[in-house]
Amino acid sequence: MINRTAILAEMNDRSREVFRQVVEGYLASGDPVGSRTLTRTLSEKVSAATIRNVMQDLEFLGLLNSPHVSAGRIPTQMGLRMFVDGILEVGTVANEDREKIDATMGSNERDVTTLLDRVGSALSGITHGASLVLTPKHEAPIKHIEFVSLGPNRALVVLVFADGHVENRVFTPPPGQTPSSMREAANFLNAMASGKLLSDLRQSVTLDIKARRQEIDSLARDLVESGLALWENAGEQSERLIVRGRANLLDGSNEALDFDRIRTLFDDLERKRDIAEFLELTEEGEGVRIFIGSENKLFSLSGSSLVVSPYMNADRKIIGAVGVIGPTRLNYGRIVPIVDYTAQLVGRLVSDRSKG
Repeated sequence: MINRTAILAEMNDRSREVFRQVVEGYLASGDPVGSRTLTRTLSEKVSAATIRNVMQDLEFLGLLNSPHVSAGRIPTQMGLRMFVDGILEVGTVANEDREKIDATMGSNERDVTTLLDRVGSALSGITHGASLVLTPKHEAPIKHIEFVSLGPNRALVVLVFADGHVENRVFTPPPGQTPSSMREAANFLNAMASGKLLSDLRQSVTLDIKARRQEIDSLARDLVESGLALWENAGEQSERLIVRGRANLLDGSNEALDFDRIRTLFDDLERKRDIAEFLELTEEGEGVRIFIGSENKLFSLSGSSLVVSPYMNADRKIIGAVGVIGPTRLNYGRIVPIVDYTAQLVGRLVSDRSKG
């Protein structure tokens, strides 16, 4: 794992300024930035040859790339990531942009879907990118849950709420899941879902897991103390109960029954852990994020970036998100505050309409 923070900390002032100016020049024009251009813009007066040496060092670190022989340099995906995380100076929303966003939301429109459509159009127009708007998560009790496999790493959860609302969410399931294990998870959840919110359901499964864990520990205690069994990787996800002296165990029928019971409970515990992970993945919401290039798994477009920010209800719960999708050379310093401001505004407006 490359430690980008350490690389940035070890760069001297000259390297850092050359790196910053190459990235900013590329983001502004989309063209490679050459050493001669930098001799005119760097605060320190140095030769083009010195700048070329610095650029070669940055290329060796994997931060810059040369698209053509003897051409200037452009940032790599790793370089863009490091710039965004460690150097980018985020400005405030320009008055003109703020006025356009405010005007979009200034109507008395009660329908949240219409409001969010208008927000998406405004974001596209202001940023010249594609907009992403995720509608509020529904907070009614659950009536039915279904998991559908979409491929090795993608699955769909269909949530049917007691008020008739239906919601589909795509997520990445825990590794090793099969269509049959997803059906089993759905059957288990549907048996206990009635009248519960999604967050309540996850809490119930967590309590069930804790109860199973205590039951296993209680049954295993005598076996471990007598030396007939021992824990491997105790307390970890991969823990196992290893039985010693099977013949001795079989002589005492109670211990044999206990071991069978423990094995059954272990199977049950593993299933419930998977189900808890399903629910967590279904429910989770990310903070403000920038996905660059191939990090952008949602669209599988290596040449695109996604700037996305959640919006919250009055209880500070994440209920949706707004974002902008564009080329990796987005003007991040401008786009980030626009998306952040829009998300905060949408959160307030959605909360106000839900009270009405």
